[in-house]
Order: sequence, then C-alpha cells, then structure tokens
Amino acid sequence: MTRVDFYILGDQAAGDRFQLACRLVDKAWQQGHRVYLHTNSDAESRHLDKLLWTLREESFIPHGLINESDGALTPVLIGHGEQAGDEHDVLINLAAAVPPFFSRFSRVAELIDKDPAVREAGRNRFRTYRDRGYTLNTHNL
Repeated sequence: MTRVDFYILGDQAAGDRFQLACRLVDKAWQQGHRVYLHTNSDAESRHLDKLLWTLREESFIPHGLINESDGALTPVLIGHGEQAGDEHDVLINLAAAVPPFFSRFSRVAELIDKDPAVREAGRNRFRTYRDRGYTLNTHNL
C-alpha cells in the first residue's frame, strides 16, 4: 500500500512548500528514487522547474517537465495533468486535490505551508486518504 506523508511547515518555518519540494526532491534523488512533482498548473510546474535549476550551485538535479523531457532519461519529472507518465516511485503533490493516479506510487508526500487555502486543501486531502484506509504520517517542520 502507498505510504502517505504530510510535511507541514509551521508558522516559524522559512520558505514555502515549493522550496520544501525542492529539498525533498534533492534528498529522494540522492537516495536513488525517481520523483514526480504534481502541481496545479503549467505556471506552477515551470516555477518548480526554475527553482530546481537554482537549488544549489554545487550540484544539479536532473529534471524536466513531463511533456518536454524523456522520462526514461530524466529521474525527476514535473507535471500538472491527469497523467504522470510511467512514474510509480515517489509522488510529491503540490496540487489542491488528490491526484487520481496516486495509488500506483510507493510513496506520496503532501506539502503544506502557511497559506490558509493550502492548509484547508491539505485537510481535505488528509480526510480523503484517511477515509480510503491509508496510514498517514505527519511531519511538523
């Protein structure tokens, strides 16, 4: 069964959920995982793409937009549509809704920051996973 983790940035935490996503991607990629970042829109996907280019000067995370990159060669993909390609390892969800394909992933990371709308959407996703019987893990950052 898919492992679902909620990462919640507290009021005193620096940054937002997009910056947190970049840090989680870096860690997962360093551990040899393939990652799919799911967003609400093309604009959010492109924002993440830019953030990953500038995450750290001393390293590069091989990534790209799902419709513009070869999935076989790119271990970190970013998208916002109804499809996640052939990915099934780690899903980082930045969208407001639970993606319809989430259950094929080994692990799902849900990222919540200080924005009230993001928090409310996160509560709704939490209830969705809980009501479907998934064990939920919460990490307060």
